[in-house]
Amino acid sequence: QQIQEDLNKQLFDNLVSFLRRSHSEFQEKTTEWTCQMKSREIPTAALVLGVNVTDHDLTFRSLSEVLQNNITPYIALLEAKDCPGIKNLMQKLMGQLMNCYIDVDSLEDEDYVQVSQNRIRCSMSSLINWYESVTKKTDCETPRKKRTSSSRHWQSPPVVVIFKDMESFTTKVLQDFIVISSQHIREFPLVLIFGIATSPMIIHSLLPHSVSSLLCIELFQSLSSKEHLSTIIDKLLLTARFPFKLGEKVLQVLINIFLYHDFSVQNFIKGFQLCIVEHFYSQPLSILCCQLVDAKKRVNSLSHNQCENIRRLPSFRRYVESQASDKQIALLTADSYLKEIIQKLLEDLHVYHENYVSVLRCLHVFTSSLPKYPLGKQIRELHCACLENQVWETEEYESSLQLARMLNKSDLVTMLQQCVEIFVSSSGKEFDKTVEKLKEFLTQFQKLEDAFQERDVSVSSQKELQKKTDLYHLQKTLLELKESRRSKKLTKFEMLRFEVVGYIDSLVRNYLVPADRKTLHEIVYFNTASVLREHLSAAPRIALHTALNNPYWYLKNQALKSDGGSISNKAPDICIVYKLHLECGRLINLVDWLEAFSTVVMAVERPNADAASSDQVDDVIHARFIRAVSELELLGFIKPSKQKTDHVARLTWGGC
Repeated sequence: QQIQEDLNKQLFDNLVSFLRRSHSEFQEKTTEWTCQMKSREIPTAALVLGVNVTDHDLTFRSLSEVLQNNITPYIALLEAKDCPGIKNLMQKLMGQLMNCYIDVDSLEDEDYVQVSQNRIRCSMSSLINWYESVTKKTDCETPRKKRTSSSRHWQSPPVVVIFKDMESFTTKVLQDFIVISSQHIREFPLVLIFGIATSPMIIHSLLPHSVSSLLCIELFQSLSSKEHLSTIIDKLLLTARFPFKLGEKVLQVLINIFLYHDFSVQNFIKGFQLCIVEHFYSQPLSILCCQLVDAKKRVNSLSHNQCENIRRLPSFRRYVESQASDKQIALLTADSYLKEIIQKLLEDLHVYHENYVSVLRCLHVFTSSLPKYPLGKQIRELHCACLENQVWETEEYESSLQLARMLNKSDLVTMLQQCVEIFVSSSGKEFDKTVEKLKEFLTQFQKLEDAFQERDVSVSSQKELQKKTDLYHLQKTLLELKESRRSKKLTKFEMLRFEVVGYIDSLVRNYLVPADRKTLHEIVYFNTASVLREHLSAAPRIALHTALNNPYWYLKNQALKSDGGSISNKAPDICIVYKLHLECGRLINLVDWLEAFSTVVMAVERPNADAASSDQVDDVIHARFIRAVSELELLGFIKPSKQKTDHVARLTWGGC
C-alpha cells in the first residue's frame, strides 16, 4: 500500500493542483469567473488509468481520501451499474453528497431521497439549495459540531463527481447530466473526474460535440501497471529485508498471469499472499523463515523431529555428501552439532541474498543499456534468468558480454558510477574491495590520453549496431569486429574495456549462483508452482466433471462412494443423468435416457409396491429427470436438437 501511494503521489498532486485552479475564481467572486463561466464549461479531469480495472478501486479510494484531506469534503463516486438512468444518477449523487453532512437513506421512489424526516426531490435545484445551506451553515457552526469546515477547506469547496468507469456509462445519461450541470455551473462549483481505462478519445466517442464543448478537459495519465509491477518486485522481492522468496517457476506463473490476463497489480499481490500462506502451511521448517536474529534463536529450540525434517531436505543431503565422513556422521546423528551448522548455513544464505541483489542490480545497469536487450530490459526478467540457470552459461549472456565490449567511454563511465553507488549503499560487507576496484577503473578512464578518439570509434560501432535491427546483421557485425580485433593490436582503451567487462563477469559468476544450489533454500523459497496454478488458473470444466462424475470428491459422503464406472442411486439426480449421458452418442433419445434414469433410481425400490404408489413414483421420477436435464442444459452440456424433437444434442466430448 505504501508503494502504491508513493507511485500515485505525483498524479494526485497534479489533480489537487488542477482542482485548486479550477474553482479558485469562484471563491473570489470576481468578474473573471463570470466571464469564464459564460461558456458554461465544467472543469473536467480525464484520468487515464489503464486496462487493469481491478486496480482502479484502490486508486479511487486513495484519490478520494487525498481530496477530502486537501480540497473538499463533498465527493461522490459513481459507477455505471448504479446509474442506468439520469434519475438513478441524481439519487446516488445526492445520497453520497448529503451523507457528507447528514444521514441519507434512499427511497424506492427514484425521484426522491429521504433526508432525516424530509423528502427531497432529486434535482439540480435541490442540490444547489442544499449546497448553499451547507456552506452557509458551515461558516456559522461551532468546531464541536460534525463536519465543521477546517482551514484546509475553502469557504465554498467544490463538489467533485468521479465517474469510476466512464466507458460503461450510457451516452444519454452522461449527456443529460452534463447539459443540466452546465446550466447551473455559476451557482454550483462542480468538477468532474472521468475514470478512463482505454483512451481519452472515448470522451468524444460517447459525447457529441455540442456536449463535449461544455467541458473544459485536462488530461492526466497514471503510471502504467507494468511500471507498478516492476517497482513492487524491486521493493518486495529484490531485497534482503524480507526473508520470504519466490522460486523462478512460481514468479514466472505470477508474471504470466499479470501479462497475459489482467495487468492487475492487486491480483499479483493476492497471488504473492497466497504463496506466503501455502509456504508457511505446507513447509514444516518455515518457522525458520524469519529475520536472521530470530532464526538463530529458533534453531536452538528445534525438536528432534524437526531436525530430521532438515536432514531430509535435498539441498541439505547434497551438503552432507560433500563433507568428510566424520562430519557426515555427526550431521546425521548429533542434533546439537546439526543446530550449530544450521545457524551457519542460515547466515550464509542471508549473506548470499544481500550480495545477490547488489550484483544483480549492477548487471542490470549494463544489460539494460545494450541494444536489443539480450537478457531483457526489466530487472525482473534478469532475475528470473538468474534463478532458472547459471546465467553465464546462456547464449543471451554471451551476447550481452560481446555487446558490452563495444560500449563507448562515456557509457562505461556512467555505468561504473552507477555500480559504485549500488555497492556503496549495499548492506553486504564483501564489496569494499569491489568499490575500490571500480573506482580504480574510473581513474584509469580519466587518465587515457586517446579517450576522445577511441570514444568516437566506439560510438560509431554502437550506432551501427543500433541500426542493424535484425539478428542476421547484428551477428555479422559482431563477427566482423571480432575478426578485425585479431588482425590489429588492441588500444589501451579497448584493453581497459575488456578488463572492466571481465571483472563484471567475475562478479556474476561468484554471486549470481541460482538459489536452488544453496543449502537450506527450501526454508525461505516457495517453489511449488503447481499448487499456485491450481488456485489461480481456473479450470471450470475439470471441476464440473469431477463434481458430476464423482460427487464424493466434494461432498465427502460415504454413501456416494462408487467402484469404477458404476452409477450409485444415492448420487444427486444431475450426477446420475450426467454419467448416463457420457455413454451416449451425438444425439440422445430422451425416452431411453428417462428409462435408464428410472432403472438406476428404482434399483432399491420394493418389488411388491402397489400400482398406485408405482404410478406416483413414476411421476416423481419423471419430474426429477426433467429438472436434472434442465440443469445439465443450463451448464452447457446439452442443447435441444432441431433434427429430432424427442432428442437432445450432446455438446462436450473427450475426457478431462
